[in-house]
Amino acid sequence: MPITLYELAAADPKLVFSPYCWRIRFALAHKDLPAKRIAWRFTETNRIAFSNQGKVPVLVDGRTVVHDSWAIAHYLETTYPNRPALLPNGDANARFINAWADTILHGALTPLIMADIHDLLHVKDQAYFRSTREARFGRKLEDFRPEQAMHREALHRTLTPLRWTLRSQEWIGGEHPDYTDYIVAGALQWARCTSRAVVLEQDDPVFAWFTRVLALFDGLGANAVTV
Repeated sequence: MPITLYELAAADPKLVFSPYCWRIRFALAHKDLPAKRIAWRFTETNRIAFSNQGKVPVLVDGRTVVHDSWAIAHYLETTYPNRPALLPNGDANARFINAWADTILHGALTPLIMADIHDLLHVKDQAYFRSTREARFGRKLEDFRPEQAMHREALHRTLTPLRWTLRSQEWIGGEHPDYTDYIVAGALQWARCTSRAVVLEQDDPVFAWFTRVLALFDGLGANAVTV
């Protein structure tokens, strides 16, 4: 039985945009594990009730159900040890990159793309998305749009440690890409799929690295459906 992956989708079911789901798309490709992908939306919690929670990604492998991207990555690593390692250097560095992306990087990207995400969602998800995000930030989604330049500069500063790292090595993982690359690439793919906002300048080492990630696995990331 093939692996099944439930992924967050826009109104267009082919436009999958969650940074956490993209981490696992890249991870499955890295492990060379085919998967059936199922589009899921914010208000369809009943469709993943079997996972005993309400968020994606959810991975189903035979009788095993795993949710949360970090847990899924570990499951793939331990269940398929004879395939290319996702965490060749262990957990320590990857755990830091995971926490940095979840908090600092996502926090810098969110103001740039949040209003654009709302506009591409299925109509049944839009009210939920607006109410939860506006309650979180205490502002209308549209209030972020006039501040694009300010938020882009904040993102540029956020990426400084990554930029310095990539000046001396090709991948975040070192000589070869690993799950740490997919964690960060998932965040940038989130923005690339949902918004036309300029996130990276072409002379930025992060841009060159991200282009390399997008080209992996026969262009898995590059060929994704975007707005």
